[in-house]
Amino acid sequence: MNIGITCYPTYGGSGIVATELGKALAKRGHKVHFISYALPTRLDGFIENVFFHEVEMSNYPLFDFPLYTVALASKMVDVVKYEKLDILHVHYAIPHATSAFLAQQILGDSGIPFTTTLHGTDITLVGLEPSYLYAVKFSIEKSNGVTAVSRHLKEKTLSNYAITKDIEVIPNFVDTKKYKKSEASNFRKQISPNNEKILVHVSNFRKVKRVPDTVRIFNEVRKEIPSRLVLVGDGPDRSNTEQLCRDLGICNDVIFLGKQSELVEIYSASDIFLMPSQSESFGLSALEAMACSLPVISSSVGGLPELQVHGETGFIAEIGDIDRMARYTVDLLRDDNKYRIFSEAARRRAVENFEMDTIVPLYEKHYEQIMEPVT
Repeated sequence: MNIGITCYPTYGGSGIVATELGKALAKRGHKVHFISYALPTRLDGFIENVFFHEVEMSNYPLFDFPLYTVALASKMVDVVKYEKLDILHVHYAIPHATSAFLAQQILGDSGIPFTTTLHGTDITLVGLEPSYLYAVKFSIEKSNGVTAVSRHLKEKTLSNYAITKDIEVIPNFVDTKKYKKSEASNFRKQISPNNEKILVHVSNFRKVKRVPDTVRIFNEVRKEIPSRLVLVGDGPDRSNTEQLCRDLGICNDVIFLGKQSELVEIYSASDIFLMPSQSESFGLSALEAMACSLPVISSSVGGLPELQVHGETGFIAEIGDIDRMARYTVDLLRDDNKYRIFSEAARRRAVENFEMDTIVPLYEKHYEQIMEPVT
């Protein structure tokens, strides 16, 4: 197949999933064309069968805001016509599905089917804004196919927008051949010179990730067990998180690494993954951590209960229950045998349920199904 993929190229689960999917499809012999305003963060280096088409934006004094939706639709038409695409796969309902529908209409009889993957923010937050609600509903209903990364997100979409269209659940995935525990002795020695336990959190530091809660959990854990906290990522809540560390007087034990493209060594050097999110449609970073044999301590929101098993691969608590999450963490770190059992279970669940080679064929089948009425 000749596949066009559009996603947000910046850090975040949707862009990572879209990029990893495109790379996996290319390895399976498909041609994959990424169409976006910038090169996706994980699309580094030459990859056979992968192409990138940049959406060019023009600035005119008349327009206060860039017309990205229109520019993207125009670029989609161009790539479809001259690269002979078979299908478009867009990640996020707005504006990507809106642009894909517009491109489909412009192409007319020679139009192209498109499928939309919902990742969460476009449905649970942005899409519920009154100014976007009807556009989100329209874009989903006009998609030839729709997938969601969790059952929770599917149910939210159907109920929030009164949609009757079928939505197929295809969960996020991980390459367990790449994401697996490795020797990370040098990194661990740097972070933990006295063999302190290492807690890690990875996110885009948005409010819904509740990164300050991660710091508060760590502050309770360190009272019981010598430990350090590694924070990976950047975003609007970083300054507040840094200030909290100063207020608590724990800056020497909290390491802000900023954005990182390679995480295996960081996960391999860590002991526990913390995810106290307020909203999480799936939890891709938690899955990648689990593949590296890290037990996960998380909130009980969204798709997280579908990802991990409470009392087996980690523990789940209510949003904001810092004391309980801290107790769960201490409980695991104090019992070496229990920790080993949880660590092995986390890796096993990632391999058995979310392996890339199992999930990617589901997308191939999905593409074939929605292409049938057009061909």
